[in-house]
Amino acid sequence: MKLHEHQAKGVFADTGIPTPSSQLASSVEEAVDAADAIGYPVAIKAQVHVGGRGKAGGIKLAENEDEARSVASDILGMDLKGLHVEEVLVEEAVDFTDELYVGVTMDRGAGKPVVMVSARGGVDIEEVAAEDPDAIAREHVDPAFGLHPYQARRVAFEAGLEEVATDVARVLSTLYELWEDNDATEVEINPLMVTDDESVIAADAVMNVDDDALFRHSEIAEMESEAADDDLERKANEYDFDYVRLDGNVGIIGNGAGLVMTTLDIVDYYGGEPANFLDIGGGAKAERVTNALDMVFSDENVESVVFNIFGGITRGDEVAAGINEALEQLDEIPKPVTVRLAGTNAEEGREILNTDLVSVEETLEAAVQHAVENAQEADR
Repeated sequence: MKLHEHQAKGVFADTGIPTPSSQLASSVEEAVDAADAIGYPVAIKAQVHVGGRGKAGGIKLAENEDEARSVASDILGMDLKGLHVEEVLVEEAVDFTDELYVGVTMDRGAGKPVVMVSARGGVDIEEVAAEDPDAIAREHVDPAFGLHPYQARRVAFEAGLEEVATDVARVLSTLYELWEDNDATEVEINPLMVTDDESVIAADAVMNVDDDALFRHSEIAEMESEAADDDLERKANEYDFDYVRLDGNVGIIGNGAGLVMTTLDIVDYYGGEPANFLDIGGGAKAERVTNALDMVFSDENVESVVFNIFGGITRGDEVAAGINEALEQLDEIPKPVTVRLAGTNAEEGREILNTDLVSVEETLEAAVQHAVENAQEADR
């Protein structure tokens, strides 16, 4: 679960991390009223889950009411890397002298949490890591003992931040506690701004939480539906699917994360572009298949769909019956659907499938090739 910036900042502020004054707005008038209340200049920031919002026009400054009205009109309703902007955060503009990066995540290679600090904040940290990895100071943490204060100070000094090391270390220690206490997968501030008086303030906030741990964090779980960027993500939450929207036009449905990942790779191998990651889980009864198709068909980018189903917990013939029932409920099948069945009772399942509604292939390679060809033909 990805929290929006305003949600993450609320969590950060509750723990004492300095954040600018801000208000959420969903209309131009609300944005102007918020800017008037906060005082100019303000930053108006699109609330969608994409990186590089500033470069894409999703973050702009306003010096007065006229500019606030114009900027809010530009950002609200815009399409930002495929996501529709429905809300903006109107925030006190920070007069800063430097931009830093601080973050906590899991280093899977080392099998430990890692805290990171860099003097090169305000830009894509992945680019910094690729171009100049030494620009990011790192410190691994033993989860049995947590982040020691001396470790937080050391990583701040290693990043060359002597003048604000104490404040940076304090923020980093708080971020680690948030990461640990909330079963987060990632928390970061980019940029953490340094002000004229050499204090620090979080000008951005990222917090992603393990979906499987939300039952332990009711306050964060309550933010889940609001955190979804679009109707498809909201549907995924409602249907209890693991879903990620991508940029391609081949819709992918599978019953198992590994199976779906494999399908994504093979779509790419055969020259297609995946439109989504959609795992419907171990079973594939008619209701779940119907919901999955509803999601994929609702994505205007999808030109064809491939089902990759392995009969294990659920038998292939049961899956096939579920697919038939789901498709027969539709007045019209808007996009061509290709099905690959393997595993228990796969042969029986292929015989059951209604070939008037779907194309059936025995191998994953053949199914993907067919789906890619359908998508490419639709684009011609």
